[in-house]
Amino acid sequence: MFRTISYLVCFVSLFQRISFPQTSDYFQQAVNSVQVQNIRRHLQFLASDIFEGRAVGTTGGNLAAKYLGIEFSKIGLIPIGDENTFYQYVPMHGSKALSSSKMIIHSADEEIQLNLNDDYFLYRTGQQTYIPIPLELVFVGYGINAPEFDYNDYQSVDVEGKVVVYISGEPQSDNPEFFDGNNPTVYSYPTSKAKIAVSRGAAGSILIPVSENFNWEKQKLEFSFEDVTLAYSPSNNLSVLLNPNTADLLFEGTGYSFEEVLEMNNQKRLKSFPLERQLSFKGEFLQRDFLSPNIIGMVEGSDEALKESYVIVSAHYDHLGIGIPFGNDSIYNGALDNAIGVSVLLDLANTFVQLENAPKRSIIFIALTGEEKGLLGSTYYTDHPLVPLYKTVANINIDGIALFRDFKSIVGIGSELSTLSNYLNAAAANFSLQVEDIPPQFKQFEAFNRSDQIAFASAGIPSMLVLEGIKNKNYSEEEVLDAFIDYMINRYHTPIDDLNQNIDYTAAAQHAQLLFYLCYSIANSESIPDWYVDTPYVNARLRSIAERK
Repeated sequence: MFRTISYLVCFVSLFQRISFPQTSDYFQQAVNSVQVQNIRRHLQFLASDIFEGRAVGTTGGNLAAKYLGIEFSKIGLIPIGDENTFYQYVPMHGSKALSSSKMIIHSADEEIQLNLNDDYFLYRTGQQTYIPIPLELVFVGYGINAPEFDYNDYQSVDVEGKVVVYISGEPQSDNPEFFDGNNPTVYSYPTSKAKIAVSRGAAGSILIPVSENFNWEKQKLEFSFEDVTLAYSPSNNLSVLLNPNTADLLFEGTGYSFEEVLEMNNQKRLKSFPLERQLSFKGEFLQRDFLSPNIIGMVEGSDEALKESYVIVSAHYDHLGIGIPFGNDSIYNGALDNAIGVSVLLDLANTFVQLENAPKRSIIFIALTGEEKGLLGSTYYTDHPLVPLYKTVANINIDGIALFRDFKSIVGIGSELSTLSNYLNAAAANFSLQVEDIPPQFKQFEAFNRSDQIAFASAGIPSMLVLEGIKNKNYSEEEVLDAFIDYMINRYHTPIDDLNQNIDYTAAAQHAQLLFYLCYSIANSESIPDWYVDTPYVNARLRSIAERK
């Protein structure tokens, strides 16, 4: 209780000292100096076929990194990367499963070989996934152990040294106190389920997707790309995504068909039980080790005392590269994910460099690598920071830019977790914008965990991603929402997220102006953002301060 009161007192005190930019003619000129033509120019390069989709560790990805380093130098940013360059090299390991891999389902009287891509995909690849001797299979419901909800799918079964099988999702409830009601929690993530399985001693795990919207053919596009991890990442055991059409094989002889398991799920009476089948796996992989850089430059602060504290502005520049053809196109350009975000980052950096009076704190601009492979660049940076984490006061991440000009509302992904909400509210008020909650169609918990801001947050740095809302002067909320959904379903992570789609550069510039105001506000404030006391990132912040990391 004492700590809670202390935080509240500090919060009130800090809020009183936040100094937001004054809307003087000089500052307004700086805001207006955001250039549509610069954003367009950068995007026309980065999203072009020349860069072959900017996959990590490829010629196209390396060319994109070189382009960004040259632009950072032209802008006049201070290099703070390796050996006084703009590059922080991230060691990575790539692995791609070959069709000659053998996954076999064993029973007393037969062996059935499953086919990679048709029957299953591998979440993780490499030698550590081998299961040379057939192991028992155990069905464990959702594969969740959540003590805070008094829920444990593993309570009645022994899974040590076995392969667990579970379905996607989590227990459904209208009670927000139980698995956050209708909103997904971290327990619904495949990575969370796999980690829980490992913690229970399982030798491997199999996820069966049961969502009505699941599309196996679309998953083929996603899983066609190389699996990439940080070179120093701990080994993973076997983690499989199984085609639901194959799932019946696992349940034969148990007294339950897969259809009956789905019915148990619908009736909220799912239970765990051993299966009568066993599984073995011998994978064959194409593997490599390589480096892929973060591009990092700085604008030094103007205050002698505060310039050694930092605001990080980030955007990932990587995308998927060349993959399975979609129509006649096999280059996954990632124009809106996230070439346009990096283009805005470059223009913001240029705008800050051109200021006659820099803000008090220093601003670090990072074009991150490996976001598409699991936030690798941001994770590496927080593991190997170039300035102390405890002196880094905030991260504003850019992953996606406004689709429609004259938007009337914005969404701060993660703003509810820290006092960054105060800065966001002030920036919105300056532009006569409304701050609204994320639309229910896009779940809030998942949104904060989908991009690089979560890596900075996990290191204790208050972080936020700012997106346009669904209110607009020229379009109805339904039209804006439909456009978002259309992008996510039909263009996201496909080759048609390219320069042939309708891109509103004026909307991008308006979004950039808002981000400039927001970042300036944070960098020029004597006080610093802080996590609210009941959020999961407070301890990481306190630890970095205590360790002076």
